[in-house]
Amino acid sequence: MTNPNPTLPQINGRAPKVALLVYNDAHADSRVLKTAASLRGVGAEVRIFAVARERAGYVEGNDIVGDNIPVHRSPEFSLQRYAPWALALARKATGRTAPEVAQAVKADATPAGAAAPAPEKPAATAAPAPQSPNSLATSTKAVINDVWLRTYRTVSLSVYWATMAGEAIAWNPDVIHANDGNTLAPAWWIAQRTGANVIYDAHELWRHRNVRQDRPIAPLVESAIEAFVIGSANGVITVSPSIATWLQDTYDLPELPTLVRNIPRRTEGKAAEANVPQLRERAGLRASDQIIAYGGRITTSRGIEETLRALALLPQHVQFVLLGYGESGYLAELHALAAELGVTDRVHYVGAVAPHEVSDALRDADVSVVFVRPICLSYEYSLPNKLFESIHAGLPIVAANLPDTAAIVREHGVGEIFDLTEPADLAETISEVLADPEAYRTAARAAAKKLDWAHEEEALVTLYADVLYADDGQ
Repeated sequence: MTNPNPTLPQINGRAPKVALLVYNDAHADSRVLKTAASLRGVGAEVRIFAVARERAGYVEGNDIVGDNIPVHRSPEFSLQRYAPWALALARKATGRTAPEVAQAVKADATPAGAAAPAPEKPAATAAPAPQSPNSLATSTKAVINDVWLRTYRTVSLSVYWATMAGEAIAWNPDVIHANDGNTLAPAWWIAQRTGANVIYDAHELWRHRNVRQDRPIAPLVESAIEAFVIGSANGVITVSPSIATWLQDTYDLPELPTLVRNIPRRTEGKAAEANVPQLRERAGLRASDQIIAYGGRITTSRGIEETLRALALLPQHVQFVLLGYGESGYLAELHALAAELGVTDRVHYVGAVAPHEVSDALRDADVSVVFVRPICLSYEYSLPNKLFESIHAGLPIVAANLPDTAAIVREHGVGEIFDLTEPADLAETISEVLADPEAYRTAARAAAKKLDWAHEEEALVTLYADVLYADDGQ
């Protein structure tokens, strides 16, 4: 039965125990942290089961993250710990030290056979030229290095599955909340050993995310795991209407997955961050400058290159400020592109802030560009965090014409949509918004009252209540 007053029932006189599984260190995963806090707020005992990232300072064992949420981090795989005999072999085969190999393994490593994100366009192919002995040796080493990294990632994920599953089984949860497809297999295993319910939280369209396409085995494994577990899950959650529809249609689910968008919790009228430096101060810009804001991870396919090209077509007083972090190699590419376009002095990298501080840090910008390049179906169907963070900052939005993103912008009147093909269209749309931003700002402030995590929390808690009350026979 549907519980009319969504609070979670006790189980044998105690709070229900919810294990949230996530394959990262959990310290800055805003969705996982909000979910944990919401469930704790309605009477659950929550614990996040994550993985250590020693080099980033997030060590194995028990810790506290977010709003005093307990997390247990499983040990991170390393050759030095699990297979010290293989260190010399790794250096010889790949030409890297073991720490360099470990550094190549991302915090969001993907399941068996997966590797780094794919290039957006395949390189043109030509008839291979005869190889010299040196070039043949280099090519051979590159192949060995690629195989090694694929194997390393697969083993790293497998070690997380095994160690985390044992720890979660010992905790004996009542619900396992599997965040993304790379935690579904251990979620199922834990459920078989404990009798716990499984809730699958698809943060993206897992089978069509941005990963390399030269993975002959991984897609089959991922599809099989998702199809098997989602069919028996007690609840399915996802982040956008299009992904919800895709999941229901693909797996013939009896009910549409519960929509829980990754929207910030509204802080207006509450204890908002009072001392968060905003973009103008961080970048050292004048009041007369107009700021295009970018907030989030600085990486490929997020529209940064397109925004740089549009910036070159805009007046000199328009500046581009990026709030977030990125890898050194990609940042070097952006610096080179900015220099080529002649906009180096108008591009400012101001570092990252905590997830709950993003909207406050963005508030004095003039427009936010929200653009995820649709190089995969998951990106096409995405509802980016930065869309909602920008709305909470009261910013006008210039957004790419993608179905779920455009629907929010149009429904709430918070900005304008641009065509995906030409930098000139993006530049023209930015100019249009900068020329008369106040109506969009007013609309954003109104939309922030509706687009609040409190509303998403209601859907989350209702699903949990339904699952637990059904499990309790009520």
